[in-house]
Amino acid sequence: MKNIMLVCVAGMSTSLLVSKMQKAAQEQNIEADIYAIAENEVDKILKSKNVDVLLLGPQVRYLKGTFESKYKEKNVPIDVINMADYGMMNGENVLKQALKLIG
Repeated sequence: MKNIMLVCVAGMSTSLLVSKMQKAAQEQNIEADIYAIAENEVDKILKSKNVDVLLLGPQVRYLKGTFESKYKEKNVPIDVINMADYGMMNGENVLKQALKLIG
């Protein structure tokens, strides 16, 4: 089971992308827990849940360095979702990005 966290300003704008990623995962028989949260919820979630990858919406890309420093000991890969894939809500490509980061 892959645990994929998407982070945006309020956890709302990425909800459609989450749905498309879940559909792509299902079509590829990939077991994944994919969800979107607001940037201010990251601390709480990471304290209670293991996360395999953390993807940032383009609107919160400025948090990448902060999150990398803050969560370094958790060894969670952190990256910014490709802006074109985000804009087109390309769940398949974002899922590929997440899986590549997980390794």
